[in-house]
Amino acid sequence: MLILGIESSCDETGIALYDTEKGLVGHKLYSQIAVHADYGGVVPELASRDHVRKTIPLISELLTECDLTKQDIEGIAFTAGPGLVGALMVGACIGRSMAYGLGIPAVEVHHMEGHLLAPMLEDERPEFPFIALLVSGGHTQLVEVQGIGQYKILGESIDDAAGEAFDKTAKLLGLDYPDGPMLAKLAEHGTPGVFKFPRPMTDRPGLDFSFSGLKTAAAVAIRGAGIHLSGSKSDATELPENIDQLKADIAHAFQQAVVDTIAIKCRRAVEQTGIKTLVIAGGVSANTELREKLAQLMAKQRGNVFYPRHEFCTDNGAMIAFAGAQRILSQGDQNLKVKAKPRWSIEELPKL
Repeated sequence: MLILGIESSCDETGIALYDTEKGLVGHKLYSQIAVHADYGGVVPELASRDHVRKTIPLISELLTECDLTKQDIEGIAFTAGPGLVGALMVGACIGRSMAYGLGIPAVEVHHMEGHLLAPMLEDERPEFPFIALLVSGGHTQLVEVQGIGQYKILGESIDDAAGEAFDKTAKLLGLDYPDGPMLAKLAEHGTPGVFKFPRPMTDRPGLDFSFSGLKTAAAVAIRGAGIHLSGSKSDATELPENIDQLKADIAHAFQQAVVDTIAIKCRRAVEQTGIKTLVIAGGVSANTELREKLAQLMAKQRGNVFYPRHEFCTDNGAMIAFAGAQRILSQGDQNLKVKAKPRWSIEELPKL
């Protein structure tokens, strides 16, 4: 069964074709980085308009490249949430309308379920049950996964998610958009031990995350180093001569604090559940330091860790096509109602 996947939850338009027998047929991704760069972050209205412009042309391009036509599509999966409501509505309306016109089934896909199942696109797949660490721009969650649709949230961010903290701290350092990846790149040049930041909520039991205080600690360090919070100019008369190195040192310390905090919580989740398989997914899962730290952790736990390939860590259509294929095979078609769900708990999904 050939499934078309449409991802439009935020600032990337992802299109993919997934065959339930042959696997991933092809995928395309259009990033809106250039659209939002001048604003230092995603502008929802601009994101929605760009999805309108790009979604159908991308579908046509992918079909042509794969030597297929719309009539070959046997089902459509689209992201219904969580995400930006306008952006979600674009993908939902296009997906549902195409399915109705072609007379084929269409299903809503939960964006985070797409991320959670992204490692299933690889040749070496995790087996159920496993612990999933979902780390994207707006989410940091630890989820116990017994099967598709069988999700129990063990812990989640109570304020800023890890990705948000990366982005906000990068802005404080005056880095360009996309903020988080720029901070991670800068951290590679930092000197360990120059700055020391807290590992939030690790001194108490539980699996919830909080990165707002860590961001504040970074802001205090940035101010103390004489770096203006809003960009390249300084509140002081002159910028420090070693400003670039100071920024790198702060970035390194901040990233290490986030990575250590996540690793501590993951270890607790593994020990609490007894599940020795860890899946890392979402945009932040591409972070090299995080991958290395969690690989070391699971080696000590005598367990296994799985990641999607880098191109499927960030938002993409392939993960939506795969997740949608599982639900179409199990549930069949859904009604014609088009509904975007900007807030949608993964625990609400029906199990397969």
